[in-house]
Amino acid sequence: MQFIFGAPWFFLLLLLLPCFLWCKKYNQEFYFPKLEWIRRQSPLLSWEPWLKIFIFTLMVIALAKPFIYDTSGNAHKKGRDLVLAIDASGSMAQSGFDSIDRFKNKYETTISLSQAFTKKRLDDNMAVVVFGTFAYTASPLTYDLEALSYLLEMTNVGLAGESTAIGDAIMQAIHTLSFGDAKNKAIILLTDGYHNAGKTSPKEAVQKAKERGIRIYTIGIGKKSDYDAALLEMIAKESGGESYAATSAEALAKIYKKIDALEPSHIRGENYLNQKLLIFFPLTLVFGLLVLWVLYLSRSES
Repeated sequence: MQFIFGAPWFFLLLLLLPCFLWCKKYNQEFYFPKLEWIRRQSPLLSWEPWLKIFIFTLMVIALAKPFIYDTSGNAHKKGRDLVLAIDASGSMAQSGFDSIDRFKNKYETTISLSQAFTKKRLDDNMAVVVFGTFAYTASPLTYDLEALSYLLEMTNVGLAGESTAIGDAIMQAIHTLSFGDAKNKAIILLTDGYHNAGKTSPKEAVQKAKERGIRIYTIGIGKKSDYDAALLEMIAKESGGESYAATSAEALAKIYKKIDALEPSHIRGENYLNQKLLIFFPLTLVFGLLVLWVLYLSRSES
């Protein structure tokens, strides 16, 4: 485990600390009948400025973003560049796909199972492409699986249009994968419809994937009559992947388990792995000190 500050430039604020001791306060008038009653007291002997200094320092430490991280095995990190290409067309709004929660639509179930899948891919550099009438990258390749899961949750049905552009989805996924350095690259394409939109044909997109050594795993969502099973099988076969049919949420979970067994390859890791922010500790101490200070002041005034 290593310790580091993510934003150390905030420590420049500590240059203001002398002001707590020597900067002049606003003028206050006091009346004394005898001058000998007035004492000259150094601010260094008062506890209040030192408390302020301590609280201010803790707040600066929190702003500097302290965190610990693990670099063990970073140079030998294994995994792949992996893109989830998820259909968000209008047909994904149909409910009844999940036998446990019938009110959940196909898209919501797909997202929740995709989140469960990504949590296990600790060695993979993952991205998300959402497609409908057009395709876009919802998340670039990243090791930050928590952020990836959050971005998945922020997407919704119809966000990319009502139609289904499978060719554009594959092309967008290929473009997203171009920013990764892994030897092993793969796309998991989930759809419940027929290709009926976009600028690129699925055949052309698959050819581009083959040229770049990218395997495509296709998953048909719902009944086989709802989507183009023949097209999905062709895409998977031509690219060296596998094609699956998910007729229910339970079936999709099992498919994800199968894909989870993909052979890993070496990949370049990031500088900081398994980050754990520590700003909670100085902020908690600041809050406690402020509460005690307020209680002390209120008691001394009463």
